[in-house]
Amino acid sequence: MESLFFQNPLPLEELKKRLRPRPKDSVDLRGVYFRDTTAIIHSYPFRRLKHKTQVFFAPKNDHICTRIEHVMHVSTIAATICRALSLDSDLAWAIGLGHDLGHTPFGHLGERILRSIIQERGLSFPEFHHELYSLRVVDHLANYGRGLNLSYAVRDGIATHCGEKYEQRIVPDFTLKDLSSLTNLDRYPATWEGCVVRMADKVAYLGRDVEDALQLKIIRKDQIPKDAVRVLGDSNSEIINTLVNDMILEANREGKIGFSDTVFKAVLTLKAFNYRTIYEGPVLTSYHDYFERILRTLHSYLMHIFARYGEDFHAYRGENNRLAIRFGDYLSKMAHFYREVDGDFRYAVIDYIAGMTDDYAMECVQEIMIPRKFEYRFDEEALT
Repeated sequence: MESLFFQNPLPLEELKKRLRPRPKDSVDLRGVYFRDTTAIIHSYPFRRLKHKTQVFFAPKNDHICTRIEHVMHVSTIAATICRALSLDSDLAWAIGLGHDLGHTPFGHLGERILRSIIQERGLSFPEFHHELYSLRVVDHLANYGRGLNLSYAVRDGIATHCGEKYEQRIVPDFTLKDLSSLTNLDRYPATWEGCVVRMADKVAYLGRDVEDALQLKIIRKDQIPKDAVRVLGDSNSEIINTLVNDMILEANREGKIGFSDTVFKAVLTLKAFNYRTIYEGPVLTSYHDYFERILRTLHSYLMHIFARYGEDFHAYRGENNRLAIRFGDYLSKMAHFYREVDGDFRYAVIDYIAGMTDDYAMECVQEIMIPRKFEYRFDEEALT
């Protein structure tokens, strides 16, 4: 039986309403939220997460967490908590799997770089946040401009997940927002499940980032603050177990989604340690200039060829590199969206770069500097 604390008072038909109506005779045995889960899993943006940085750029190390592993961790943690609180675990799964679909290549650094480029261009695009951009992905960009047609509750949870804010306890705002009008991260989820995912995001990466940093020898185990270890444990599994159980107990005690005083203090201590030694440490920051050059070079080149060829999509083949060819193909497939929804193509380059994986971004930079056909031509000449 559902706990009195955790009833969603909003009308169920509104939470399950899709962005666009489906055929009235359409019957789906999966249920609304599980259908959303499968739609996300089968989408190209989800597949690309396996080659996008979570925190550490380590494409050759299979033991370092990538973005796709992170969203799986968030989903399993959120679903576990929802089961304990008699909430809808299918809804939590869907939000968790979709919450980071708007992440750029090179993690949060890539996000900051694209934000700067958008501001420099003076675009009217809302300030670039992956939370809100994930909504653009699922509503419009996925499925070649048709979107995934997800339910309101899932879309709301994605847009408001905001894993970088460390509140001790949160509750839903229980409002049916106009999600397309959101421009910042000051809103909370409309459902309890959305709140669970928002907190599960922190649970998923707090200990895992420590584990990865230890694996890469960026930190030593004896450096981890003793006060945090004493409360949370010293391994990712112990940290997750402590935080999940504390959240469940605290929810039943306080009627809010969050942490007890003792655990939250330890969380803040570990978070501060992570920022000081990992996220803002010399190993990660040493890559910042490289990644900025990559993304700015790609942006400059794609803006240049779009100015030259515009909507003559076949003409991009004249550049003799795969990036230009694929960008022209992307524009042709997305033209209906940019014309009918955005009104023009001013966001097309940003959208294309944001969707790239780390490896693809680096390969594209190499290609536009030394096109493959150029290399092959000289190889052929040398043999004649």
